Amino acid sequence: ERELKAAADSVLSEVRKKQADTKRMVDILRALEKLRKLRKEAAGRKGVCPPPSADEAFENQVESLKTLLKNRTELYEAEERALRVMLEGEQEEERKREMEKKEKKEREKLLQQKLEIDSKLFGDPDEFPLAHLLQPFREYYLQAEHSVAALIQIRHEWDQYLVPADHPEGSCIPPGWVLPSLPTNDTWATAVR
Repeated sequence: ERELKAAADSVLSEVRKKQADTKRMVDILRALEKLRKLRKEAAGRKGVCPPPSADEAFENQVESLKTLLKNRTELYEAEERALRVMLEGEQEEERKREMEKKEKKEREKLLQQKLEIDSKLFGDPDEFPLAHLLQPFREYYLQAEHSVAALIQIRHEWDQYLVPADHPEGSCIPPGWVLPSLPTNDTWATAVR
């Protein structure tokens, strides 16, 4: 990519040099026309008139040179536009890569912060193997993040409670506190107290 950019830059500088040369040639051509006009006027004052065929030949030569320089100028401008588009494309890709690197660094930084917070709250996961014990529960509660089918199932289960009380497939959320039922056996009764 760097080599491509360096090559494009060198070609662009060559094109600019050619444009400058063409502009200088156009200026020289204008100066020649002006010089011819001044010399013709000076010769006319002295009583010497060049033949009309010489004027016509000069005009034809100047017109052909102007056409040639105009074509070259258009060609160089098209070349410059193409190179600029290519360089802008490269610069855009470079900006995208920089943004991706920056986002990746930001994600890694956030992940590191999360790991630090988790380690402060729950201890070092290497010393405390509870994370491995809780992995099935974590997978269960995070399954909607990885599977659309799981997300739909979970939404369906939650949506059962967002219906009117007389709906056949669900029940509404109770309007007040839900009181626990009485214990069904003595062991359960000792845990409630």
